[in-house]
Amino acid sequence: MLQLSGAGKRFGQKLLFEDANWLITPDERTGLVGGNGTGKSTLLKVLAGVETLDMGELTRVKGMTLGYLPQDGLALRGKTVFAECLSVFDHLHQLEAEAIELMDTMSTADPKSKAYQTAADRYSDIADTLHVHDIYTLDAQVGAVLGGLGFAKEDWERFTEEFSGGWQMRIALAKLLLQKPSLLLLDEPTNHLDLESRNWLEEYLRDYPNAFILISHDRYFLDQTVSKTVELWNKRMHTYHGNYEKYVTQKDERRTQLMNAYKNQKDRIEALEAFINRFRAQATKAKQVQSRIKELEKIERIEVPEDEATIHFTIPQPPASGRTVIEVNGLTKHFPAKDGGVKRVLEDVSFGIERGDRIALVGANGAGKSTLIRMLAGLDAPTSGEIKLGHNVLADYFAQDQYKVLDPQAEMLSDICGIAPKVPVVELRSLLGCFMFSGEDVFKKLGVLSGGERNRYAMAKMLVSPANMLLLDEPTNHLDLRAKDVLLDAIRNFTGTVLFVSHDRYFIDGLATRVFEVEDRRVHIYPGNYEDYLWRKQGGPQKVITSITQSSQSVTVPVALAEKPVAAPVSSNVKKLNPIKLKQLEDRLAFVETDMPRLEKAIEAAEEQMGMYSSADESQRLAASLEKMRIEHAALMVEWEELATQLEEQRG
Repeated sequence: MLQLSGAGKRFGQKLLFEDANWLITPDERTGLVGGNGTGKSTLLKVLAGVETLDMGELTRVKGMTLGYLPQDGLALRGKTVFAECLSVFDHLHQLEAEAIELMDTMSTADPKSKAYQTAADRYSDIADTLHVHDIYTLDAQVGAVLGGLGFAKEDWERFTEEFSGGWQMRIALAKLLLQKPSLLLLDEPTNHLDLESRNWLEEYLRDYPNAFILISHDRYFLDQTVSKTVELWNKRMHTYHGNYEKYVTQKDERRTQLMNAYKNQKDRIEALEAFINRFRAQATKAKQVQSRIKELEKIERIEVPEDEATIHFTIPQPPASGRTVIEVNGLTKHFPAKDGGVKRVLEDVSFGIERGDRIALVGANGAGKSTLIRMLAGLDAPTSGEIKLGHNVLADYFAQDQYKVLDPQAEMLSDICGIAPKVPVVELRSLLGCFMFSGEDVFKKLGVLSGGERNRYAMAKMLVSPANMLLLDEPTNHLDLRAKDVLLDAIRNFTGTVLFVSHDRYFIDGLATRVFEVEDRRVHIYPGNYEDYLWRKQGGPQKVITSITQSSQSVTVPVALAEKPVAAPVSSNVKKLNPIKLKQLEDRLAFVETDMPRLEKAIEAAEEQMGMYSSADESQRLAASLEKMRIEHAALMVEWEELATQLEEQRG
């Protein structure tokens, strides 16, 4: 379908890649990976015909169609969202109009005439084309794609220019998906999507009838969509069969094989050189020496590229907070609406956050995630309700536009050294390198950086002097896979508490111990990571919850914390969890086992206080507090049984 032969490309004086050979087939489902600056986006532009090669050639099969989505920069205007998407079918509507004219021609022409036969043949071709594209369902196709990408029905009739850049890119993506080109080229298609839209796009691409090549910094997305991985590394193209996870394994294996071959070759070369040097002057050995000299000359030397530096940065540990970090009671937030009414974002929200929690805040765009995290950070005031910080809680907030609070006149390296004087400069430069600032970049003033670059720097800066409560709104934006891994490892080893918003499935699954879902103006709490949350959302918890009676008080376990159905006896085909998930289960079980006795003592103390009447108000307060603790204890019991069962299955 499309072929690169001996392809090479330069960017100024820098060679991006050379001698690249790639036959792209009709069933291509490929992830294009590599470090920043290796030429991934440039290669995609070459395939799309936006840029030309400096070396080699690109050939295409006649009649193939291409669809290219850049990272950003597209702006649409003049039409409603629905009309803009429907415009990709203009050629079908033109064919439909032509078919109507042909029917008029055939109705008046002599059936035996050449004009009739020509019109009939053309009409037959058009009818086949319209049938293949299912022209009578075009509106439904547009609606399905717009809904999947997060557009509410009321937005369909809004003009495209009313939307921000991120939503404009969603419209452009919708148009490409509706066109269904022979080869779809997507450069960071998930950059502007929330989790629900990413999940929908995964399903769409899995069923996509044609070929696609995509660049993404979302590891989970790559694992779910591609069957081949092409890496640009060391100015060469390397092909691996399988998704991203298999690529990582195969790359390690390939490098091990290369190192073994290099060692064997080095040993052989040293042995040949030693023989030649030892017997060069001896006439009786002249024949053997010449033989070995010829062998040495024929050896094609194996080159071992330099290793990519692996950065393991440890966050300086903050002072410990109290056990309860944040307590939220009756939180409500309203905003004035454009029509003069009130926009209700959150209503009567209550929850608690404990020390050591790793909480993922999820929900559709506009549900109120950023609003909630800003209120927890003290930047926005609630309409009603209260937010109480626990003992010695020091909160730090990372916003999506964190770059706006940086000093534009500050020099990057001097600025980060100033807030972390005890961290060695070499370590700080390594950290900045991981966040894609290397060489002379570290001496730039912050004001000359782009918004994405400044956000990356702001994240690196926060890591060197963290508070004990981190509130992170999209911390993985603008980060490549390597930087995300560093951030994930650093936060995993952080002893404080973290509440974060992220659209990266791998990042959430690798970090979260609880999921807070913002939906319908409420916050629903689920134990575990995003995978567990989805399981419960898809019917995991029991729909009817039995009341649990304790000390003549009846309490009901919340649906989000309900027990899983009793599992069948463990068999040999139990799905084994990865080590990250297994460690999370073990840590959570240890926490629950520690927390349950504390709650039991607190319940016992509260019951004793209930027996000593002081006032009606105090009795009412104690009763409410006791019921809350009993609900929490019941939920922990359910969670403990669930965790214990899962770990027992995993350990066999």
